Amino acid sequence: METTPEPPSILSSVQPPPLGPRRIFTTWWPLAASWMLMGAEGPAISAIVSRLAEPTINLAAYGGLVFPLALLVEAPIIMMLAASTALSQDWASYLKLRRFMNRMGAVLTAIHIIIVATPLYTVIARDVIQAPEEIIGPARIGLAILVPWAWAIAHRRFHQGVLIRYGHSLQVGLGTVVRLTADALVLAIGFSIGSIGGVAIAAATLTAGVLAEALYARITVRHTLSRQLRPAPAADRPLTNRALLSFYIPLSLTQLLVLVASPIGSAAMSRMPLALESLAAWPVVGSLSFLFRGFGGAFNEVVVTLIGERRSSPRLRRFALGLGLASTIVMAVLLIPVLSRAVFAGLLDLAEPLPDLVRWSLIILLPVPALAVAQSYFQGIILHSRRTRSITESVGIFLAVVAAILLGGVIWGAVTGLYLAVGALALGEALRTYWLWARSRAARTVIRERDAEEPSLP
Repeated sequence: METTPEPPSILSSVQPPPLGPRRIFTTWWPLAASWMLMGAEGPAISAIVSRLAEPTINLAAYGGLVFPLALLVEAPIIMMLAASTALSQDWASYLKLRRFMNRMGAVLTAIHIIIVATPLYTVIARDVIQAPEEIIGPARIGLAILVPWAWAIAHRRFHQGVLIRYGHSLQVGLGTVVRLTADALVLAIGFSIGSIGGVAIAAATLTAGVLAEALYARITVRHTLSRQLRPAPAADRPLTNRALLSFYIPLSLTQLLVLVASPIGSAAMSRMPLALESLAAWPVVGSLSFLFRGFGGAFNEVVVTLIGERRSSPRLRRFALGLGLASTIVMAVLLIPVLSRAVFAGLLDLAEPLPDLVRWSLIILLPVPALAVAQSYFQGIILHSRRTRSITESVGIFLAVVAAILLGGVIWGAVTGLYLAVGALALGEALRTYWLWARSRAARTVIRERDAEEPSLP
């Protein structure tokens, strides 16, 4: 497969300081803060929706149909962050990526409109997912409000990748603050009015937040484009369409396969015991899982950015070990019964039996934050080697395991759907991590040999 040239240093005009724990942390923490703040978005939405009329129906509509379907549509664009971070090496590459991003955004927006405005929605919601009848109508309204979402995410992640590559990850974290400010404004207005359906408020919050963050990223990237990217030397081998597609298509398929698990989970839970309650708890569990996975999720771009430097692998590996332990401990603290009850029943105001459903689901997911760190380390090395096919393979294994377990659960019919779904996700993530470890072995060997040939930094 054709490969792209090795990217230059993050800063085109300034030699970065030697790589150590402090610089790894400085690169990581703004991205992690962004993940944490984004992770707070879901619980905030759930807390407001649960205080409005018909909270269980609206939470189930949001978590069982609106969010999974919207995620599935925008899945091919999510890896634009990794692509932009890795490939925005000169002005010509940036322009090629920008055209690619806009075309994908237009296509995905058209697909979203077709789903929500045609009978295809009813086929998906009623016949494929077999969602409870009372959530199908409200969910369609929420999905219509989310039409601008995919293209806005495309712009946001594309420009955030440029910022990260050229050493401005702090701007990414500040962009999330802008997003949450817009979220809070929409939630406050919706709550004060009180008569708007909860699922419509949730969808409007997501749309307003991502539009605000995309606009902020577009404004803040201008300085980087004019001062750092435009003057960057042209690559020895220009980024061709073939190289771009060879790099991006496996990543796009990867994210699509990951997010297919969410509607599959909704479809399975709709056919198992406590269907409505499981679907109502599903967005809360997903949001909290995303929050704690953020420790490791933010580490992916750190590895992509820094693994090319001398003696980087052992230092990044030590940082990953500490990060995995810390994220697991933080999640375990939340699951202490007194604290979890205060958060789920008190702060989020979840109706019974949702607090216990959420707590036990998160206990099953306790290994996932550490697995997310390991995945980011191995995946970042694979991205650096430009052999992205193995990432797609790992997600194919993940999806096959999840689908098999959920199918077995539907046939069995004796286990609460939510518990079986999160158990399938946890096992799938473990096998996915193992595959990334195995498939990154050759690339890790190359990096070790590179470091052995170079003098150690003081």
